[in-house]
Amino acid sequence: MRKLFLVLTTTAIGLPVVLCAQNEWKNLFDGNTLNGWKRLAGNADFKVERGMIVGTAVANSGNSFLCTEKEYGDFVLELDVKIDDTMANSGVQLRSHYDPDGNGGKGRVFGCQFEVDPSARRWSGGIYDEGRRGWLYPVSMNEKAEPTFRVGKFNHLKVECIGNETKTWVNNIAVAYLVDAADARGFIGLQVHAVSKPEFAGQKVYFKNIRIMISGIRPTPFPRGIYVVNNIPNELNRYEYDNGWKLLFNGRTTAGWRGAYKTGFPEKGWAIKNGVLTVLASEGKEGGNGGDIVTIDEYSAFDLSFEFKLTPGANSGVKYFVTLSEHNTGSAIGLEYQLLDDSLHPDAKLGRDGDRTLASLYDLIPAAKQKRFVKPIGEWSSGRIIVYPNNHVEHYLNGVKVLSYERGSKEFRDLVAISKYKVWKDFGEATQGHILLQDHGNEVSFRSIKIRELK
Repeated sequence: MRKLFLVLTTTAIGLPVVLCAQNEWKNLFDGNTLNGWKRLAGNADFKVERGMIVGTAVANSGNSFLCTEKEYGDFVLELDVKIDDTMANSGVQLRSHYDPDGNGGKGRVFGCQFEVDPSARRWSGGIYDEGRRGWLYPVSMNEKAEPTFRVGKFNHLKVECIGNETKTWVNNIAVAYLVDAADARGFIGLQVHAVSKPEFAGQKVYFKNIRIMISGIRPTPFPRGIYVVNNIPNELNRYEYDNGWKLLFNGRTTAGWRGAYKTGFPEKGWAIKNGVLTVLASEGKEGGNGGDIVTIDEYSAFDLSFEFKLTPGANSGVKYFVTLSEHNTGSAIGLEYQLLDDSLHPDAKLGRDGDRTLASLYDLIPAAKQKRFVKPIGEWSSGRIIVYPNNHVEHYLNGVKVLSYERGSKEFRDLVAISKYKVWKDFGEATQGHILLQDHGNEVSFRSIKIRELK
């Protein structure tokens, strides 16, 4: 353990002044015993071997956790972790909690988890909300960090939990940045994941060099350009501001928006309440009651994200490269990130191969969605559209990429030629355009709409 050293000097009147201090790390694992730790939830075996905590999976057990007896608020945590098998999985619980009555009386650990994932998905360093909300920061949000974790070798993990911000590193590579107010303090836990098949019992996870700093900590600078999952509605943190993000909806006013084909914001059909922008229901008709709204500004290359909440059977969309040059009736024309209740709205069964379902490029490319990343109707979901300067485009749903394409490519134009958009010359190829929120006559809500222009 490092000592805390104070360097003193004196002022002109002889008073001592602290010039610098070396922050002190505290070992959470003494290398010989499990003093200060307790097992919660599942039945996996945890023991000390050669200066390591070794967790071994057992059959017929849920996720198991070796947890600190103490709780922590703000801290920096570092440790080394090794997994030998790509079929295994682990994680480190952060500011977590325990419900002894959960899982039918077997106990439930819940809270944010630093994911340790050696599988082909390679999401180590992502943030998963164990036993509660599921994935908060899939590493698909920062694909450059995916190859960082090394199977069969010790990996150095670092996490900072300071205030409502959590940042992670794997082998000194920045991975995830989460802003979330769910937990201010809680215990730290080491996970042995449940095994899917009895023959996988015996999989091991190795932990060593576990240390924590809880005083005198300062945030470590993050590299520029990493996406922040900010779960505080309609807010940006300093890192986001410094990286060029701006809010398109401030949670209070219609500033920055107007009606499509109008000079001002619609007088009816839209409402703002409790930080939420809602298009009101009007019999499900395209063009609705108030009509579509568009940003006053136009954009070319950008990273756009938004949260949306659908009502049962709802249909809407977020469109981009909207030029308003068509002067058509109904909804304005543009590339569309489809918002739809796939279970109840008939549009889900129209088009080709599901290209009118949630998160699809409407009538052109279907979204490849995993069911576990589609949230129930009535819950908030997140969408994201990235248009790179080279016209490569990506759609994300709840942090996971669901499609990509090259705007203006032969493949893109071939799809347009067999779509409803074939009547519009050079559809989707404008150099810039407005962002549009669609009024399709169903109640749909939006918040946390933010954009960063890309150069």
